Amino acid sequence: VNGLNEYSEFVLDRTKLTIPTSESGVKSWHTLRFVVNDARADTALDLYATAASGSSYLGYYVDDIVVTKIKDMPTNTLKVLYWNIQNGMWSDQGNNYDNFVEFVKSESPDICVWAEAESRYRTDSAVKMAGCEEAYLPYNWDLLAKRYGHEYVCMAGKRDTFPQVVTSKYPIKIVKRINGNGDDIVVVHGAGHVQVDIEGETVNIVTLHTYPFKYAYLAEDQKKSAEEHGGDYFRATEMKYICEQTILKEDPNGEGNWIMTGDFNAISRADNFHYNRPDDDTAFLLHDYILYETPYFDVIEELYPGEFQKSTFSGRRIDMVYLTDPLMEKVQDAYHITDGFATSSRDPRKLNGFCNPSDHYPIVVKFRF
Repeated sequence: VNGLNEYSEFVLDRTKLTIPTSESGVKSWHTLRFVVNDARADTALDLYATAASGSSYLGYYVDDIVVTKIKDMPTNTLKVLYWNIQNGMWSDQGNNYDNFVEFVKSESPDICVWAEAESRYRTDSAVKMAGCEEAYLPYNWDLLAKRYGHEYVCMAGKRDTFPQVVTSKYPIKIVKRINGNGDDIVVVHGAGHVQVDIEGETVNIVTLHTYPFKYAYLAEDQKKSAEEHGGDYFRATEMKYICEQTILKEDPNGEGNWIMTGDFNAISRADNFHYNRPDDDTAFLLHDYILYETPYFDVIEELYPGEFQKSTFSGRRIDMVYLTDPLMEKVQDAYHITDGFATSSRDPRKLNGFCNPSDHYPIVVKFRF
Protein backbone atom coordinates (compact mmCIF):
# COMPACT_ATOMS: atom_id res chain seq x y z
CA VAL A 1 0.00 0.00 0.00
CA ASN A 2 1.25 3.52 -0.72
CA GLY A 3 0.10 7.02 0.19
CA LEU A 4 -2.26 7.10 -2.78
CA ASN A 5 -4.08 4.08 -1.36
CA GLU A 6 -2.96 1.99 -4.33
CA TYR A 7 -2.36 -1.62 -3.40
CA SER A 8 -1.63 -5.09 -4.69
CA GLU A 9 -2.92 -8.17 -2.90
CA PHE A 10 -1.35 -11.61 -2.73
CA VAL A 11 -3.43 -14.42 -1.24
CA LEU A 12 -1.52 -17.39 0.13
CA ASP A 13 -3.59 -20.57 -0.21
CA ARG A 14 -3.70 -22.61 3.02
CA THR A 15 -3.16 -25.78 0.99
CA LYS A 16 0.35 -24.54 0.20
CA LEU A 17 1.22 -24.48 3.93
CA THR A 18 1.86 -27.00 6.66
CA ILE A 19 -0.69 -26.10 9.36
CA PRO A 20 0.16 -27.18 12.96
CA THR A 21 -2.47 -29.20 14.76
CA SER A 22 -2.40 -26.91 17.80
CA GLU A 23 -0.72 -23.81 19.18
CA SER A 24 1.82 -25.99 20.95
CA GLY A 25 2.37 -28.17 17.89
CA VAL A 26 5.58 -28.20 15.87
CA LYS A 27 5.69 -25.27 13.45
CA SER A 28 7.04 -25.45 9.90
CA TRP A 29 8.57 -22.23 8.63
CA HIS A 30 7.76 -21.08 5.10
CA THR A 31 9.63 -18.50 3.04
CA LEU A 32 7.74 -15.83 1.10
CA ARG A 33 9.48 -13.59 -1.41
CA PHE A 34 7.89 -10.33 -2.56
CA VAL A 35 9.37 -8.21 -5.36
CA VAL A 36 7.93 -4.68 -5.36
CA ASN A 37 8.56 -2.58 -8.43
CA ASP A 38 8.72 1.22 -8.14
CA ALA A 39 8.51 1.20 -4.33
CA ARG A 40 8.21 4.64 -2.71
CA ALA A 41 8.95 6.05 0.74
CA ASP A 42 5.29 5.58 1.71
CA THR A 43 5.04 1.99 0.45
CA ALA A 44 3.94 -0.37 3.23
CA LEU A 45 3.42 -4.10 3.68
CA ASP A 46 0.30 -5.30 5.48
CA LEU A 47 -0.02 -8.91 6.67
CA TYR A 48 -3.31 -10.40 7.80
CA ALA A 49 -4.99 -13.79 8.10
CA THR A 50 -8.55 -15.02 7.73
CA ALA A 51 -9.84 -18.17 9.39
CA ALA A 52 -10.83 -21.12 7.24
CA SER A 53 -14.51 -21.91 7.06
CA GLY A 54 -15.60 -23.70 10.24
CA SER A 55 -12.27 -23.10 11.99
CA SER A 56 -11.67 -21.08 15.15
CA TYR A 57 -7.91 -20.90 14.60
CA LEU A 58 -6.58 -17.59 13.35
CA GLY A 59 -3.02 -16.28 13.41
CA TYR A 60 0.53 -16.68 12.20
CA TYR A 61 4.13 -16.16 13.22
CA VAL A 62 6.52 -13.85 11.35
CA ASP A 63 10.30 -13.92 11.64
CA ASP A 64 13.37 -12.66 9.76
CA ILE A 65 11.86 -9.98 7.53
CA VAL A 66 14.61 -8.84 5.16
CA VAL A 67 14.20 -5.85 2.84
CA THR A 68 16.67 -5.55 -0.02
CA LYS A 69 16.93 -2.32 -1.98
CA ILE A 70 17.29 -2.92 -5.70
CA LYS A 71 16.46 0.61 -6.87
CA ASP A 72 19.87 1.15 -8.39
CA MET A 73 19.93 -2.19 -10.22
CA PRO A 74 21.01 -1.85 -13.87
CA THR A 75 18.17 -2.20 -16.33
CA ASN A 76 19.90 -4.59 -18.72
CA THR A 77 17.52 -7.38 -19.66
CA LEU A 78 17.98 -11.00 -20.67
CA LYS A 79 15.34 -13.02 -22.49
CA VAL A 80 15.52 -16.82 -22.57
CA LEU A 81 13.32 -18.93 -24.85
CA TYR A 82 12.95 -22.69 -24.37
CA TRP A 83 11.01 -24.94 -26.76
CA ASN A 84 10.74 -28.63 -27.60
CA ILE A 85 10.47 -28.24 -31.37
CA GLN A 86 9.30 -31.80 -32.14
CA ASN A 87 11.64 -33.67 -34.44
CA GLY A 88 13.81 -30.69 -35.35
CA MET A 89 10.87 -28.46 -36.36
CA TRP A 90 9.66 -31.09 -38.84
CA SER A 91 6.56 -29.02 -39.42
CA ASP A 92 8.48 -26.17 -41.07
CA GLN A 93 11.50 -27.90 -42.59
CA GLY A 94 9.77 -28.09 -46.00
CA ASN A 95 9.43 -24.32 -45.85
CA ASN A 96 13.17 -23.83 -45.26
CA TYR A 97 12.27 -23.03 -41.61
CA ASP A 98 11.11 -19.56 -42.71
CA ASN A 99 8.11 -19.44 -40.34
CA PHE A 100 10.22 -20.73 -37.49
CA VAL A 101 12.92 -18.11 -38.10
CA GLU A 102 10.36 -15.30 -38.28
CA PHE A 103 8.82 -16.47 -35.02
CA VAL A 104 12.19 -16.46 -33.21
CA LYS A 105 13.08 -13.08 -34.68
CA SER A 106 9.76 -11.65 -33.51
CA GLU A 107 10.46 -12.86 -29.96
CA SER A 108 14.07 -11.58 -30.09
CA PRO A 109 15.47 -13.87 -27.37
CA ASP A 110 19.04 -13.54 -26.17
CA ILE A 111 19.36 -17.27 -25.47
CA CYS A 112 17.42 -20.19 -26.95
CA VAL A 113 17.29 -23.75 -25.66
CA TRP A 114 15.89 -26.24 -28.16
CA ALA A 115 14.82 -29.80 -27.30
CA GLU A 116 14.38 -32.44 -30.02
CA ALA A 117 16.83 -30.35 -32.01
CA GLU A 118 17.53 -32.94 -34.73
CA SER A 119 15.82 -33.63 -38.04
CA ARG A 120 14.35 -37.15 -37.88
CA TYR A 121 11.60 -37.51 -40.52
CA ARG A 122 11.34 -36.62 -44.16
CA THR A 123 9.24 -33.61 -45.08
CA ASP A 124 5.47 -34.24 -45.03
CA SER A 125 6.14 -37.85 -44.10
CA ALA A 126 6.45 -40.21 -41.13
CA VAL A 127 9.35 -41.96 -42.87
CA LYS A 128 12.58 -41.63 -40.93
CA MET A 129 15.58 -40.02 -42.58
CA ALA A 130 18.49 -42.24 -43.52
CA GLY A 131 20.93 -40.30 -41.37
CA CYS A 132 23.25 -37.34 -41.55
CA GLU A 133 23.12 -37.39 -45.36
CA GLU A 134 19.50 -36.24 -45.19
CA ALA A 135 19.24 -34.46 -41.85
CA TYR A 136 19.72 -30.69 -41.88
CA LEU A 137 19.76 -30.50 -38.09
CA PRO A 138 21.71 -30.64 -35.85
CA TYR A 139 24.59 -30.30 -38.29
CA ASN A 140 23.54 -26.86 -39.55
CA TRP A 141 22.32 -25.14 -36.40
CA ASP A 142 25.05 -22.52 -36.87
CA LEU A 143 23.52 -21.50 -40.20
CA LEU A 144 19.95 -21.59 -38.91
CA ALA A 145 20.78 -19.62 -35.75
CA LYS A 146 22.47 -16.87 -37.74
CA ARG A 147 19.19 -16.29 -39.56
CA TYR A 148 17.57 -15.17 -36.29
CA GLY A 149 20.60 -13.28 -35.03
CA HIS A 150 22.45 -15.78 -32.84
CA GLU A 151 26.17 -16.11 -33.45
CA TYR A 152 26.93 -18.79 -30.85
CA VAL A 153 25.73 -22.43 -30.95
CA CYS A 154 26.44 -25.36 -28.66
CA MET A 155 25.27 -28.97 -28.72
CA ALA A 156 24.45 -29.31 -25.04
CA GLY A 157 23.14 -32.83 -24.60
CA LYS A 158 23.20 -35.64 -27.16
CA ARG A 159 23.13 -39.41 -26.84
CA ASP A 160 20.62 -40.32 -29.56
CA THR A 161 18.47 -38.43 -32.07
CA PHE A 162 16.79 -36.22 -29.43
CA PRO A 163 19.55 -33.71 -28.58
CA GLN A 164 19.31 -30.32 -26.92
CA VAL A 165 20.94 -27.30 -28.55
CA VAL A 166 21.65 -23.87 -27.06
CA THR A 167 22.01 -20.81 -29.28
CA SER A 168 22.89 -17.35 -28.02
CA LYS A 169 23.87 -13.77 -28.73
CA TYR A 170 26.54 -14.28 -26.07
CA PRO A 171 29.53 -16.66 -25.99
CA ILE A 172 28.77 -20.25 -24.88
CA LYS A 173 31.08 -22.97 -23.67
CA ILE A 174 30.29 -26.61 -22.94
CA VAL A 175 31.06 -27.72 -19.40
CA LYS A 176 29.82 -31.28 -19.55
CA ARG A 177 27.68 -33.65 -21.60
CA ILE A 178 25.88 -36.20 -19.47
CA ASN A 179 24.99 -39.63 -20.85
CA GLY A 180 25.26 -41.87 -17.78
CA ASN A 181 27.97 -43.58 -15.76
CA GLY A 182 28.70 -46.39 -18.21
CA ASP A 183 27.32 -48.93 -15.76
CA ASP A 184 23.87 -48.86 -14.18
CA ILE A 185 22.73 -45.32 -15.04
CA VAL A 186 21.76 -44.19 -18.52
CA VAL A 187 20.55 -40.71 -19.49
CA VAL A 188 18.69 -41.89 -22.56
CA HIS A 189 18.44 -38.66 -24.57
CA GLY A 190 21.49 -37.10 -22.96
CA ALA A 191 21.75 -33.90 -20.94
CA GLY A 192 24.19 -31.03 -20.91
CA HIS A 193 25.71 -28.25 -18.85
CA VAL A 194 26.79 -25.09 -20.68
CA GLN A 195 27.86 -21.67 -19.49
CA VAL A 196 26.91 -18.42 -21.17
CA ASP A 197 29.09 -15.36 -20.60
CA ILE A 198 26.79 -12.34 -20.42
CA GLU A 199 29.17 -9.40 -20.38
CA GLY A 200 31.26 -10.92 -17.61
CA GLU A 201 28.44 -12.59 -15.66
CA THR A 202 28.19 -16.38 -15.94
CA VAL A 203 24.84 -18.10 -16.39
CA ASN A 204 24.86 -21.90 -16.07
CA ILE A 205 22.29 -23.72 -18.19
CA VAL A 206 21.46 -27.39 -17.70
CA THR A 207 19.48 -28.92 -20.55
CA LEU A 208 17.67 -32.25 -20.54
CA HIS A 209 15.00 -34.40 -22.11
CA THR A 210 14.14 -37.34 -19.89
CA TYR A 211 12.96 -40.79 -20.88
CA PRO A 212 9.30 -40.70 -22.07
CA PHE A 213 7.72 -44.13 -21.60
CA LYS A 214 5.66 -45.73 -18.81
CA TYR A 215 7.99 -48.74 -18.64
CA ALA A 216 11.66 -48.66 -17.68
CA TYR A 217 14.38 -48.33 -20.29
CA LEU A 218 15.23 -51.71 -21.87
CA ALA A 219 12.60 -53.48 -19.74
CA GLU A 220 12.24 -57.09 -20.86
CA ASP A 221 8.57 -57.20 -19.89
CA GLN A 222 7.28 -53.75 -20.82
CA LYS A 223 3.72 -54.40 -19.64
CA LYS A 224 4.85 -55.56 -16.20
CA SER A 225 7.33 -52.71 -15.92
CA ALA A 226 4.62 -50.17 -16.75
CA GLU A 227 2.33 -51.68 -14.11
CA GLU A 228 5.17 -51.26 -11.62
CA HIS A 229 5.70 -47.63 -12.71
CA GLY A 230 9.12 -48.47 -14.08
CA GLY A 231 9.21 -45.36 -16.25
CA ASP A 232 8.59 -43.04 -13.30
CA TYR A 233 11.41 -44.61 -11.29
CA PHE A 234 13.75 -44.55 -14.28
CA ARG A 235 13.11 -40.85 -14.96
CA ALA A 236 13.67 -40.01 -11.30
CA THR A 237 17.02 -41.83 -11.45
CA GLU A 238 17.97 -39.86 -14.57
CA MET A 239 17.07 -36.62 -12.82
CA LYS A 240 19.02 -37.42 -9.68
CA TYR A 241 22.11 -38.27 -11.72
CA ILE A 242 21.85 -35.09 -13.83
CA CYS A 243 21.61 -32.92 -10.69
CA GLU A 244 24.47 -34.77 -9.01
CA GLN A 245 26.65 -34.15 -12.06
CA THR A 246 25.79 -30.45 -12.29
CA ILE A 247 24.43 -28.12 -9.62
CA LEU A 248 24.82 -30.44 -6.61
CA LYS A 249 28.45 -30.98 -7.55
CA GLU A 250 29.35 -27.44 -8.53
CA ASP A 251 27.04 -25.21 -6.46
CA PRO A 252 24.90 -27.23 -3.99
CA ASN A 253 23.51 -24.14 -2.26
CA GLY A 254 22.48 -22.50 -5.53
CA GLU A 255 24.49 -19.33 -4.93
CA GLY A 256 25.20 -18.82 -8.65
CA ASN A 257 23.04 -18.21 -11.70
CA TRP A 258 21.56 -21.55 -12.75
CA ILE A 259 18.82 -22.47 -15.21
CA MET A 260 17.67 -26.06 -15.66
CA THR A 261 15.17 -26.53 -18.46
CA GLY A 262 13.85 -29.14 -20.83
CA ASP A 263 11.17 -31.72 -21.46
CA PHE A 264 10.97 -33.58 -18.15
CA ASN A 265 8.25 -36.01 -19.32
CA ALA A 266 6.88 -35.90 -15.76
CA ILE A 267 4.22 -33.90 -13.96
CA SER A 268 4.79 -31.92 -10.77
CA ARG A 269 3.11 -32.16 -7.40
CA ALA A 270 2.80 -28.37 -7.60
CA ASP A 271 0.07 -28.92 -10.21
CA ASN A 272 -1.83 -31.60 -8.34
CA PHE A 273 -4.69 -29.19 -7.67
CA HIS A 274 -5.32 -29.75 -11.39
CA TYR A 275 -4.49 -33.47 -11.73
CA ASN A 276 -6.03 -34.65 -8.42
CA ARG A 277 -3.75 -37.67 -8.15
CA PRO A 278 -2.96 -39.57 -4.91
CA ASP A 279 -0.24 -37.99 -2.81
CA ASP A 280 1.98 -41.07 -3.17
CA ASP A 281 1.70 -41.19 -6.98
CA THR A 282 5.07 -42.12 -8.48
CA ALA A 283 4.44 -39.65 -11.30
CA PHE A 284 5.65 -36.94 -8.88
CA LEU A 285 9.00 -38.58 -8.06
CA LEU A 286 11.10 -36.63 -10.55
CA HIS A 287 9.96 -33.13 -9.58
CA ASP A 288 9.78 -34.04 -5.90
CA TYR A 289 13.50 -34.71 -6.06
CA ILE A 290 14.19 -31.30 -7.63
CA LEU A 291 11.94 -29.39 -5.26
CA TYR A 292 13.12 -31.11 -2.05
CA GLU A 293 16.75 -32.00 -2.79
CA THR A 294 18.07 -29.13 -4.93
CA PRO A 295 18.15 -25.32 -4.66
CA TYR A 296 15.97 -24.86 -7.76
CA PHE A 297 12.64 -22.99 -7.99
CA ASP A 298 9.97 -23.74 -10.61
CA VAL A 299 9.57 -20.26 -12.12
CA ILE A 300 6.08 -20.84 -13.57
CA GLU A 301 4.76 -22.24 -10.29
CA GLU A 302 6.37 -19.36 -8.39
CA LEU A 303 4.73 -16.73 -10.60
CA TYR A 304 1.37 -18.46 -11.07
CA PRO A 305 0.62 -20.38 -7.85
CA GLY A 306 -2.66 -22.24 -8.10
CA GLU A 307 -3.02 -21.41 -11.80
CA PHE A 308 -2.42 -24.35 -14.13
CA GLN A 309 -0.23 -23.62 -17.16
CA LYS A 310 -0.15 -26.40 -19.76
CA SER A 311 3.02 -26.87 -21.79
CA THR A 312 1.83 -29.51 -24.26
CA PHE A 313 -0.93 -30.10 -26.78
CA SER A 314 -2.08 -33.02 -24.62
CA GLY A 315 -2.76 -30.60 -21.76
CA ARG A 316 0.01 -31.57 -19.32
CA ARG A 317 2.76 -29.39 -17.90
CA ILE A 318 5.95 -31.39 -18.37
CA ASP A 319 8.24 -28.67 -19.77
CA MET A 320 9.77 -26.61 -16.98
CA VAL A 321 12.24 -23.84 -16.32
CA TYR A 322 13.94 -24.13 -12.93
CA LEU A 323 16.03 -21.28 -11.50
CA THR A 324 18.26 -20.72 -8.50
CA ASP A 325 17.47 -17.89 -6.11
CA PRO A 326 19.87 -15.30 -7.61
CA LEU A 327 18.06 -15.63 -10.95
CA MET A 328 14.60 -15.81 -9.37
CA GLU A 329 15.31 -12.39 -7.88
CA LYS A 330 16.01 -11.06 -11.38
CA VAL A 331 12.84 -12.43 -13.03
CA GLN A 332 10.63 -9.82 -14.66
CA ASP A 333 8.21 -12.20 -16.32
CA ALA A 334 7.73 -15.81 -17.40
CA TYR A 335 5.03 -17.34 -19.57
CA HIS A 336 4.10 -19.91 -22.21
CA ILE A 337 3.40 -18.86 -25.79
CA THR A 338 0.25 -20.65 -26.98
CA ASP A 339 -0.85 -18.47 -29.89
CA GLY A 340 0.40 -17.30 -33.26
CA PHE A 341 2.96 -19.57 -34.88
CA ALA A 342 3.25 -21.56 -31.63
CA THR A 343 -0.43 -22.57 -31.68
CA SER A 344 -0.36 -26.38 -31.49
CA SER A 345 -2.71 -28.52 -33.58
CA ARG A 346 -2.74 -32.14 -34.64
CA ASP A 347 -1.42 -32.64 -38.16
CA PRO A 348 -4.53 -33.37 -40.28
CA ARG A 349 -2.75 -36.19 -42.12
CA LYS A 350 -2.40 -38.03 -38.79
CA LEU A 351 1.23 -38.79 -39.48
CA ASN A 352 2.55 -40.62 -36.45
CA GLY A 353 0.60 -38.31 -34.14
CA PHE A 354 2.69 -35.27 -35.14
CA CYS A 355 1.52 -31.72 -34.38
CA ASN A 356 2.07 -28.43 -36.15
CA PRO A 357 4.40 -26.77 -35.42
CA SER A 358 5.09 -28.85 -32.27
CA ASP A 359 3.26 -30.80 -29.59
CA HIS A 360 4.88 -28.51 -26.98
CA TYR A 361 4.62 -24.78 -26.30
CA PRO A 362 7.54 -22.36 -25.93
CA ILE A 363 8.41 -20.91 -22.51
CA VAL A 364 9.83 -17.42 -22.18
CA VAL A 365 11.62 -16.06 -19.10
CA LYS A 366 12.69 -12.42 -18.90
CA PHE A 367 15.34 -11.23 -16.45
CA ARG A 368 16.59 -7.83 -15.37
CA PHE A 369 20.29 -7.73 -14.53
